[in-house]
Amino acid sequence: MRKSCGERLARYAWRTEERYVWAGCAAAATGFALASDLTPHRVWGWSAGAGYALAALLAWGSAPRRTVRAVAVAGAALLPLVGLMAAGAGQSEVAVIERSGHLLAATGSPYVTAPGNVTDFNPYLPGMALFGVLPGDPRWWLGGAFVAALAIACPRRVGPLLACPLIALPFAVGGVDLPVAGLMCLGLALAGRGRQGGAGLALGAAAALKWTAWPALPVALALLAVREGRRSALRCAVAGLGTATAVVLPCTLTDPAGFFRNVVAFPLGLTATASPAGSPLPGHLLAAHVPGGRVIALVLLTCGALLIGVSLAVRPPQTVRAAAWRLALGLGLATALMPATRFGYLVYPLLLAALAHEPAHRGPQVADRSVERIPT
Repeated sequence: MRKSCGERLARYAWRTEERYVWAGCAAAATGFALASDLTPHRVWGWSAGAGYALAALLAWGSAPRRTVRAVAVAGAALLPLVGLMAAGAGQSEVAVIERSGHLLAATGSPYVTAPGNVTDFNPYLPGMALFGVLPGDPRWWLGGAFVAALAIACPRRVGPLLACPLIALPFAVGGVDLPVAGLMCLGLALAGRGRQGGAGLALGAAAALKWTAWPALPVALALLAVREGRRSALRCAVAGLGTATAVVLPCTLTDPAGFFRNVVAFPLGLTATASPAGSPLPGHLLAAHVPGGRVIALVLLTCGALLIGVSLAVRPPQTVRAAAWRLALGLGLATALMPATRFGYLVYPLLLAALAHEPAHRGPQVADRSVERIPT
């Protein structure tokens, strides 16, 4: 049967759009390889640039969309991951996780009690050390946890997101934010489906990895309270806080001084050793160039958190879409205002935006206008 004119036009449109997207990604990845002074980043840039360029060429031809995206994922995520692991190269976070895993197994605490230089610090919560206890390279477990969580929360977005440069780069070189963000998305998605226990476990697991996950819990509780009632929200809170406490508290009690110096003082810039996180975002620029700028940035950060908290009480989100946008807004503000920040933290609002565009799960339908005020 001959294809209709509309079908041919639609096929031409997506090919035209994708060929330019992949070509742009190829140029960006190659430029990143030329500009970076870090070997893992250069390796990723050359591999991703080649993968994106091949995907762009395939998009010009007759290759199916799945094939084009598979080539992009292979070149930008899988090949550099395997190559870097084989060479024993990666971001410094990989070494931090491996060391913290060894410390956890040997002493019961993943922290150096009196860290002397930047490589001694471990700014992550104790759950992150579990990736270093597991056999093999931590990147297998970090990436596996991320993909598994995303496959449940956003099943239609896994391939496109893995092909995205902002996701593929940390996936390959060992970024620690992907499993945290994936579990946050999973928690919100399960909350939207009324599975309060599962949502609490996912959010509690994320909260045991890194402080950045903690804002997701009140957002999920507000969503559950509106859709399912306060008892459901309470069950989620008990599951989430119980999971996080079970992981974090034993290590905190084992070495309270080490926990405070690594996880609280170091990220806030309260130690003699400065955090290497220094992307030129407003919070860092304030802290670096304005007298009293660190205090100003922290005050602005606190005000932003309070405003998001008030919005949850006054106008709680009633759909997963609204909750994801609310959390993306809060984490975007936090990324911009933290004194020690990285552009890599933008994976949080990016993944939450993907969750917001996931087709709604069939369940209790609630009229929701809270998202109308949030730009899409």
